[in-house]
Amino acid sequence: MNYVSLTMALAAATLVLAACGKSEAPATATAPEPTPAPVTQAPAPAPAPTAENAVGKSVYGKTCALCHAAGVAGAPKPGDKADWAPRIAQGKDLLYKHAMEGFTGSKGVMPARGGSTTLTDDEVKAAVDYMADQSI
Repeated sequence: MNYVSLTMALAAATLVLAACGKSEAPATATAPEPTPAPVTQAPAPAPAPTAENAVGKSVYGKTCALCHAAGVAGAPKPGDKADWAPRIAQGKDLLYKHAMEGFTGSKGVMPARGGSTTLTDDEVKAAVDYMADQSI
């Protein structure tokens, strides 16, 4: 018999023995107390569905986070609205171009494709979208 089965058997035996030693309380003539009505609450509204950019999140986690999570070389951190706002204001096409071709600016350096030459254009764009969407 394995340890779990033995433990279960001992627990069941303990419950049975404990119940055998109890005597029932004598019946009384008083009426049982009424059961209170159940309290009903409106169910909480379901959260609004969000479209998750799974490809962008994956690329960010595997490649982009190496610099963007810590702000290495001036990389804007996702969620830093003040740092992303001027970049986003220039338009997604320019963000995509800088991410794919690389860019050197006054705030830092962006290597082409985040230094990962195997990323496709669509993967780079998805990662840019993922980071920018967290920062608006």
